[in-house]
Amino acid sequence: MSRYDSPRLIADIGGTYARFALETAPGRFEQAASLRCAEHADFHAAVSAYLKSLPAERIQHAAVAIANPVEGDEVRMTNYHWQFSIEQMRERLGLETLVVVNDFTALAMAVPGLAESERRQVGGGLAREGSVIGVLGAGSGLGVSGLIPAQNGWVALGTEGGHTSFAPHDEREITILRFAWQQFEHVSFERLLSGPGLELIYRALAADAGRKDGTLPAPEITHRGLEGSDPLCASAIEAFCAMLGTAAANLAVTLGALSGVYIGGGIVPRLGAYFDRSPFRRRFEDKGRFSDYLRGIPTYVITADDATFAGASAILQAQLRTLETTPKSAILEQIRRGLEALSPAERRVAEHVLEHPRSALNDPIADIARAAAVSQPTVIRFCRSLGCEGLSDFKLRLASGLSGTVPVTHTQVTGDDSTVELGAKVLGNTASAILQLRDQLNRDTIERTIELLNAAPRVDFHAVGHYGPVALDAQYKFMRFGISSNACTDARLMVLAAAVLKPGDVAVLISSTGRIAELLEVADTARERGATVVAITASQSPLAKKADIALIVDHPEDVTTQLPMVSRVLHLLVIDILAVGVSMRRQGSGDSTEADGSERRARKAAGPQRTPGVSASLPYARLTSHSRR
Repeated sequence: MSRYDSPRLIADIGGTYARFALETAPGRFEQAASLRCAEHADFHAAVSAYLKSLPAERIQHAAVAIANPVEGDEVRMTNYHWQFSIEQMRERLGLETLVVVNDFTALAMAVPGLAESERRQVGGGLAREGSVIGVLGAGSGLGVSGLIPAQNGWVALGTEGGHTSFAPHDEREITILRFAWQQFEHVSFERLLSGPGLELIYRALAADAGRKDGTLPAPEITHRGLEGSDPLCASAIEAFCAMLGTAAANLAVTLGALSGVYIGGGIVPRLGAYFDRSPFRRRFEDKGRFSDYLRGIPTYVITADDATFAGASAILQAQLRTLETTPKSAILEQIRRGLEALSPAERRVAEHVLEHPRSALNDPIADIARAAAVSQPTVIRFCRSLGCEGLSDFKLRLASGLSGTVPVTHTQVTGDDSTVELGAKVLGNTASAILQLRDQLNRDTIERTIELLNAAPRVDFHAVGHYGPVALDAQYKFMRFGISSNACTDARLMVLAAAVLKPGDVAVLISSTGRIAELLEVADTARERGATVVAITASQSPLAKKADIALIVDHPEDVTTQLPMVSRVLHLLVIDILAVGVSMRRQGSGDSTEADGSERRARKAAGPQRTPGVSASLPYARLTSHSRR
């Protein structure tokens, strides 16, 4: 087994513990450590604490399995407060590669490589080669995944199947469900098949039995139940295993998992031999007309200690293999093929890029020139020798080769930028900010705001300076719905306008900084009048704290060197989201007809005037409807 050139950092992050190890060779995990999440402020602090405990070693690649859905660059843990940007974390840790995946996706990827000694079959059934595999397991939550056979291996499914609705099977489970309904409007399988779920099951059974001591931690319930000292704990574990059998059977029939269903997580392996004789397998096969189908599917308990590590490592290895062989890395091959034709100075730039592609991707031109011991014009000449417009164009092509996609990150516009570089940066910065806003929007606050605006007899939009056009755009859109709207962009008139608001009216205050004195006064006046204040502004700003609802748009810009370009676009997009939401509400309730009629009457009274770029024959509600299709 050959060792890696440098060890790889592998992590398994849950809601309670963060486990780390160094993989020094394929499947060889060393320096393992488990840190309590509560003892570290964020993910970076936990990683840094682990790395500080090790001898100084250069780590280039890392894989993180985390108990959370992973979509895009922004990661926010469901059962804990940690959140981070994958790309920013890669840069802060000085890594060339950082792969972040759902923990059960990682566990699923470990299944094909499990040895016979790393799994234990429970019950009968025979795996069918080349078919789908199901994976689930209970810990701080309920993870669900699956593996689909592909031409060159397996494709892991990243799912949130633990949140499917729980269905009771017998009277005991009906009792448990009724108890859970007292706390939760929706009871998913995860509410019951997890550490907190086992505690909930115990409390339900204790309440049904009239016991007053109905609170025990999951480890204590497990301990008492297994040793037989507490019949109620034994009943809770029995119910837990039976419910898990139902969940596993549902997964098997949903995926057609004829190669078997594998049980992982932190709870079931601790149950040991009890799980084999528990109601799990009996319930798994109890599927009415499909009982024979389920009897033929084997079920296994994963007993390997480092299965999640192994799966995360497999995903990282596949990623690195793809980066090495993908046709999109053509620019690196182009550099290698053209080395001999370069001047000595340009060759030093080429060698620096080949040796440190990630640094070349992120470093400014001054750092690249310094590292290659050349002048900055030499770096530009090197880029143009490859057919690139300049350094920005070269970085975009290099990024595509390293990651398979063009990364979208913020890059400061400088006075040295060419026209092409300036355009690329402005567009790239805007795209980056839009994607970040998409990940940060709070669904509940958006829904509440839409409902308020839809019901409001009057809506005033307040903004000053560069953000005045946002208020004017909002006024135009909402007046087309037949909503009495006003754009207040004159600081002297804002407070006067707020002073005539009434209960039920809404004042929408638009500010990038949230520190404009006039807007803060408007917020106070509007609330005194009984109106609702909605702020589209920065988090933790004075305006956000005064508002009844704050729609957060965090995008700091250097207003001393450029206009607030990107943040204004983001505020316009938030207005668009609200307008589309109100439009859909009114279409659903039939109010759009009245709004259309009022608009037609207004156009008739106003004559044949047109607004440039906007169809004069279609109301906004219809425009948004067509765009959605």
